[in-house]
Amino acid sequence: MKINSAEIVISAAKPHQFPAGPFPEVALSGRSNVGKSSFINTVLSRKGLARTSQRPGKTQTLNFYFINERFHFVDVPGYGYAKVSKSEREAWGKVMEIYFQEREQLKGVVQLIDIRHKPTEDDVMMYEWLKYHKHPVLIIATKADKVPRGKWDKHVKQIKEHLKFQQEDSVVVFSSETGYGKDKAWKEMTKLMFGE
Repeated sequence: MKINSAEIVISAAKPHQFPAGPFPEVALSGRSNVGKSSFINTVLSRKGLARTSQRPGKTQTLNFYFINERFHFVDVPGYGYAKVSKSEREAWGKVMEIYFQEREQLKGVVQLIDIRHKPTEDDVMMYEWLKYHKHPVLIIATKADKVPRGKWDKHVKQIKEHLKFQQEDSVVVFSSETGYGKDKAWKEMTKLMFGE
């Protein structure tokens, strides 16, 4: 997809700050440090749009990116952030629950998982929770450049087995270093948002 415009419109800490309007959106979810910001920057061909951080768990708001004046990417706080206080985690948790359960514009969720390792407990819980709420999920298996290409299938199989992966969902092998998987990711995200 050709990206003509991409901008962050709001970092929402409360549900009343979520942008109004009919635009479809996909949420981007993943463990802290899985490469979410790098994924956003790579697929949008924008170097510093989503800020990558050496300190995991830095995203503490839902960041809405408005793309091509047609749809939103919504970067949600990374899970598995141990360094955050319990009360802060609970506060975000409530906002996230409202977002995932009530947001009509949400068409599907991109869940990023590090291809090198089997999914963490948090990854599995998140996937199960999303499926319980009947969200279509696109798994992006990140950091593919760190695994020999001949072993990708084995690692994807491991991800699917641990998640008890459902047939209607898809997996895309991805590397923000090389750009591998970018076109396929776009194809799947477009399907989620527009049914194209």
